[in-house]
Parts: sequence; C-alpha cells; structure tokens
Amino acid sequence: MVATSTGFKLTLSGAALAAALASAPAHAQAEGDTPVAGQSGLGTIVVTAQRREENVQDIPIAISSFSPDELASRGIGNTLELGEFIPNLIAQNNTGLGAANAYFLRGIGNTESIATFDPPIGTYVDQVYMARQNGNNLSLFDVERVEVLRGPQGTLFGRNTTGGAISIVLREPGDEFGGFAEIGYGRFDRIMVRGSMDIPVSDTAGFKVSGYYQDDDGYVQNITTGETLNDNDGYGARIAFRLAADIAEWNIAYARINNDGENMLNFPCRSIDPATPASCSTRFATTGASETSAGPVPGISGRKANYGLGSRSDMDLVTSNLELELGDNLSVAFITGYQSLVQQFNLDFFDGRFGPNAGNPFPAVIGSPFGGFNIFNDQENTQITQEVRFNGSFGDGLVDYVAGGYYFYEETRTDFADLFGAVGFPFLLADRVIDNDAEAFALYAQADVNFTDEFTFTAGLRWTDEEKTFQIRDNRPVCNGDQAAPGCLSNFNLVATNGATIPDEQSVSIFTPRFALSYEPNDDLLFFISATRGFKSGGWNARGTSGSELLPFGPETTWSYEAGVRSEFWDNMARLNVTAYYADTSGLQTPSAFVRGNGTIAFITRNFADYENYGIEAELTLAPADGLNIFASLGWQDDQYSIDRNAPAVDQFGVSSVASQQATCLAALAGGMTSPACGAGIVTPDGSIADPVRTPDWSIAGGISYEMPLGDNWTLTPTVNAAFRSSYESGTSNVTIYQSGPGMFNTTGNGQYVIGSYNDGYVVVNAGITLAEVEEGLQVSLTCTNCFSEDYNSSTLANTTYYNAPGTWMVRARYDF
Repeated sequence: MVATSTGFKLTLSGAALAAALASAPAHAQAEGDTPVAGQSGLGTIVVTAQRREENVQDIPIAISSFSPDELASRGIGNTLELGEFIPNLIAQNNTGLGAANAYFLRGIGNTESIATFDPPIGTYVDQVYMARQNGNNLSLFDVERVEVLRGPQGTLFGRNTTGGAISIVLREPGDEFGGFAEIGYGRFDRIMVRGSMDIPVSDTAGFKVSGYYQDDDGYVQNITTGETLNDNDGYGARIAFRLAADIAEWNIAYARINNDGENMLNFPCRSIDPATPASCSTRFATTGASETSAGPVPGISGRKANYGLGSRSDMDLVTSNLELELGDNLSVAFITGYQSLVQQFNLDFFDGRFGPNAGNPFPAVIGSPFGGFNIFNDQENTQITQEVRFNGSFGDGLVDYVAGGYYFYEETRTDFADLFGAVGFPFLLADRVIDNDAEAFALYAQADVNFTDEFTFTAGLRWTDEEKTFQIRDNRPVCNGDQAAPGCLSNFNLVATNGATIPDEQSVSIFTPRFALSYEPNDDLLFFISATRGFKSGGWNARGTSGSELLPFGPETTWSYEAGVRSEFWDNMARLNVTAYYADTSGLQTPSAFVRGNGTIAFITRNFADYENYGIEAELTLAPADGLNIFASLGWQDDQYSIDRNAPAVDQFGVSSVASQQATCLAALAGGMTSPACGAGIVTPDGSIADPVRTPDWSIAGGISYEMPLGDNWTLTPTVNAAFRSSYESGTSNVTIYQSGPGMFNTTGNGQYVIGSYNDGYVVVNAGITLAEVEEGLQVSLTCTNCFSEDYNSSTLANTTYYNAPGTWMVRARYDF
C-alpha cells in the first residue's frame, strides 16, 4: 500500500492498502498489551518472527510488536510513523514521493526508489514480501498486529533484510456477522470514510469486504501557480475469503488501491523569510510547474510527457495462504503473492530559488513553467512469490524446526526523463526506458534444539541463488533506429570511462546463517546471544544520464552480533526488553551526489565503504492499574564508515576510491582551492570522512493512556506520547551551508540560515481523547499528530531540504456493529 506525507498522519497517510487493511470490528481484538477487562497486568503478545506463532518474550530476536490498541494509543496510522517509536529507526518519506518510505534501521537504509535499487528493510503483508520501496508506506488500521524485527533476518526472511523487516498481519474474516463504519474530518479539509463487514457463509467459511476513501486540500501553497500541493487523495477496496476445515485453512485476499499524493519540496511560512507570502499559514512552494498539464513537454516521449505536477499509483495485491495439518507435529503452508504496481509522476526536486550563494552552481531562476529539475516517471512493476514452508517437531519436543523453499520473480519497466528547467528553458538531460528483471530461489531451515527446559540452541541456514538483468533504451529522437549511436543510453554503450564494459547481468549465490543460544531460568526471564548474517542484492546506478554512469554495485552483507534479555516482573504488570548489538556491514550501498565537469549533479550509488554500528535498545511497558498503560523506549547507537586505505586509486570501471578522492580534496584545500572531490560521496566539504546518515545517537519515546469508566457503559480515554531524536545528518556528504539572507531552514542564533543535511534534533508530540459507549459500539475521538507543529529536516537531495509534515488534527466518529 502506498501513502503520502500530507498533513494528517494519525488516521492514514495513504489509500494504498488502506482498504486492504480495513477489516474486522473492534470487538475482535487481537491479543496484545491491553489488559483483559477486570484484570490488571500485561497480555501475551503472539508473534511469527520465527515463522511460527510464539510468545514474543520467548524468542531470541530484537523485535517490537504492536497490537491494534497500541497503534491507536500511540497515534500510529502508517508504517512511516513507526519510526517515532522503534529504537534506532528513522522512517521518513522519500523526496518527492509520498508513497515511498526511506527506512534507516541501525544505520542501514536506502533512499532510491528505482527498481534497480532494493530496500534493505523488507516489508511483508501477510508473509508476502513487497519488493518495491515505491509502495512500502502501509496504513495500519484494523490490523491483527505489526512486528518490526531489528537487525538482519537473512535466514528466515531472506534477501534485502540487512537492516531488518516490517511484518504486517491483517485480520481474517470473522466467524460472526459484524463490522464497522467510520467518518472523520480534519485539518486541511481532510475527509476520511472507511468501513468493513464480516459476512459468514457457514461455520467453516466467510468473507470480509472493506472500503476506504480519503480527500484533502493539501498543506502547501504554491505562490507561483496558485495551486495547493501535497494533498493526499485516494480510495481502495478489499475482499478477503477464509475457508477452514479440520486439517486445513485457506485465507485469500484481493485489494485494489489508488493513491494520488506527493511530497513536494516546500518551505515553512516565516516572516523572516522574504519569500513567504502574506497569506501563508503553513508551508509554501515556488515551483513553476503546474498540476494541470499544458500538453506534451517538448522533447519528452510517451504518455509521461503529458503528466502534470503530482504523483499517482495504482496497485493490485493478492495474498494467499493455504495451511495443512499433516500430523500432530507437522504442518505445511503454501504462501502465494502477486502484486502489480503502476506509478506515474512528474515531480520538481529543485525550484531554482537558491543560486550559487546557497551552494548550488545554478542561477536562481524561479517560476519556470518546466520546473527546476523535474523527473517524469511511468513505471510498471509485477512480482510473483511462492513459498512452501514446513513447521514441525520431533524427539518428544527435543527439536522444533521450520524449513522450506522460496521463489521470487519480478519484472519492471521504468520509462522516465530528467528535465532541467532552472536555467529558464527546458533542457532534457535524459529520456530512457529501463527493463530490469530479478529471479531468486532459496532453500532454508532453522532448528531449535531444546537441550533442557532452560537451554535452547538455535541454528539456521538459508541458501539464495539470484539473477538480475538490466536493459536500457534511449527514447530521444537522435537515437531512434540506432541505439549504438554515441551518447545514447543503451546496452550498446554500457562502457565505463576507462573503456571497461559494464555488465548487464548480475548473479549471486550466498549462504546466510543464524546461530543463537538462549537461557530461560523461569517463565519471566530470558537471556540470549546470537549471530546472524543478511544480504542485500546488488544493482545498477539507473540515475545516470550517460552510459559511463550506469555503473553496477555489488551486494551488501551484514553480520550482526546481539546479546539481550527479555523480562516480566511486578506480577506481570511490567515488561522490560533490552538488546545490545554490534553490526559489521561489508560493501555498504551508498547513494550520493557528485558534480560533473559541466557543473550539473550526478547521482551515483556505489559500495563506497564498509560500515560498523553498535548500540543498545530498550523497551519498557507498564500496566500498573486497570486501564492504565505506560510505555517508554530508548535507543543509543554509535557508527562509522570504514574505508580501505590500500585500495587501488581507481577500480575496474575507472572510479576513484574514497581514499583517493579524499586525498584529492585535501590537496586542493591545502593549496587554498576547492575541488569537486570535496563535498561528494562520503567525503565532506572539509575533506573528512562523513558521518553516516540518519543515525541519531539517541532515539527516545514514551507515552501514557488511561481508560476511565464513566458510569456503567461509557469510557473516556486520554492519550499522550512524545518521540525525541537527537541530531543527525541526512545528506551523504554532510553538506550544510550557513549563510546570511534568504534560506530554506531555521535560523541560528546569529541570524544565519542553515541549508543542507544537518538536523539538530526534534521532539514530536501526539495526543488524543476518545469517548466510547461500550455496549453499543459508539466512539467519538479528537486527535492531533505533531501537535506543536515541530519542523525538522526529513530528507535531503543535492542541497535541497525536505520537511516533515506539519501538525494536524482530526475528529472521528465510529460505530461497530
């Protein structure tokens, strides 16, 4: 499902999978941390982090799990907002695209959304892997639970989980007729309507039908065109079917989702900024590109040439899980997934407002009808996955195991053009079609050997064999009929600057093991140590605008070593889980910007460095009295890049090593000069190695909710929570510029503006109050998200800085039947 970074965050950030996740009524709650009525204490949290149902306190994995009630009380409406409450996780909307989240977990992340790049945080819906970052911002209402697994999960979840995995489990059709209807209205004239209905057919079969619609006006005023940007419109529908028998259960669901929203570059309304319009109340933009298409853009081919400013996606998603009991100690599951995703957009990533004095080599051209730097994109993605998984035990409980096979196939066609309009006229940098396919097979097995009631040894291994292909074709008329012509973006011209041929195929065969030892002295305490390996696929630098820039990059591999404790105390009224880890990553895939000889910017992803990160994560939950719930979480991390000082000055494709680039930068600075080698890649403007991005030293969150009875049937529940992130960098080369005069960021104490990647930390507060009639299923709530409208740097692209969404509120009414 996809979502956008518009103002309202609590209810939903997008329609993609919003309908898919609209399901059972509130009375069919999953087990979670909400106490049973009339009792105090914490409930049992059941998770499937080891591909079978287990108590979260019994598994040797760093995991955060959320029940529906927890999601509601913390104000979490989508996976983007999970980043506020997971230790050492930063989750931000990607630049431009409201549908794509850039996750960084323990420092491992990715900001690219082209299909030649894979995300390192795997996203799963009902155990089905969703490969594209373009649609990973999933709405989280009415789900069974959400599990966030921290650290590599290469044995049981497979490729592209070097940082971790986010698993969303939807509710199945209920056994009784019921459902809910909900309507809401909020800031920026947001309207939200959703509903769901369970329809039993017999004692063994039933349906679930769900629907969703949302619309708002957007929160960004475009002072050039008069339009309002960063709205979040969409709709969706889902139907699910469940068939159960004595030895079998089959769950299948289909969802059709539409999302229309974007995350356009915008600026806060501040009187100190001369460009702020007099009527501005929240945010403004200055792009001259319009949402209304004025006809084909000169030089751009295909239907994308007619796209107005904005972003739209349509997705079809099918999930199927057939489980068979083959005996008392053996079951098999057939898990099938199909996804079709179409994404179309025209987005301006540079409005031309800031000229060379702001660190950009381009003139300050504002209001060009072609935008500053626009990407026109028409992408179609199809993926099929099939998994066969066995769960069982033998030796009278001595060994519990899970084993299976997995198949993945994906094909993607991306038709996109780069148009540079900041010079005052449209200059077409590139227009091409990329076809890339990926096919992977895997076999895996993991066994828990229960030597005694207290000691368990876990060993697992996964073998993955993967092949990828890359085809590119130039759309420009100069190349028609002759893709081998010099300068054309085609496979004929995949030649590096040193003359080396760039391969159009990649393959890898790799083993990813896991080992763990746990000690459980009693039911309330578990100690464990573990070692786990994960890997992320290689790919191609598809952002390049010449054949020599379409460089390959290799796989990224991570070993993570953890030690932790899981504990419950105070008669099951408190739960404290703590994990310490050290992660060693080889070949970290790092996207960065470089300045070409003509002054334009090239976006290049390479395996620039190795990476080390170590830290501590702690989560505390308290339920000291009926209706009272308190939580707190803390993450601390320390990390650094590690470069090879003995590497050759240039690699096999003629690309300078980081050590060589740094030496060039330092030599220029020593001579009183500057150099394109400075402030590029992971070399900072002063010639040092950059700090890793999106890794604040501290991530702290906490909150409280209290359900107060009002008479026999009514309750009133206030909630408040806050999340803190300390300072961090969001731009790979740490380019931050201080200047006097108009700028994009908050001012410092001496009146200077800060432009670039540095974020000096922030606190976000969410709150709400809900009045509920228990017997009749009525609820009325008032909520606010980012209640104090904290502004902070969420993303950086070539010295342009993107903000988080502003504060919002919503009033909702819901009826469960």
